[in-house]
Amino acid sequence: MADKFATYSTGITGPAEDIFEITPSDSSDLASATRALNVAVSGTVRVTTVSGTTATVYVAAGVAFPIRARRVLATGTAATGIVGMA
Repeated sequence: MADKFATYSTGITGPAEDIFEITPSDSSDLASATRALNVAVSGTVRVTTVSGTTATVYVAAGVAFPIRARRVLATGTAATGIVGMA
């Protein structure tokens, strides 16, 4: 497959290059920090950001929510089908 953009540098505002399923955990950080979250079923998502702030956000289904998260906590998370975008 040809990639016309392979020689370009990827900035934080560019599109995600990777996606991965997230299983919320109160004790484990993600393998990679996110650039955004996406959910299959809308609801609250409790996250710890890369800077260490923990808060609850509402994420609508099918919408990329831009957030640099290092952990998605089980406690306080009601959304399901969570995907990290990096």
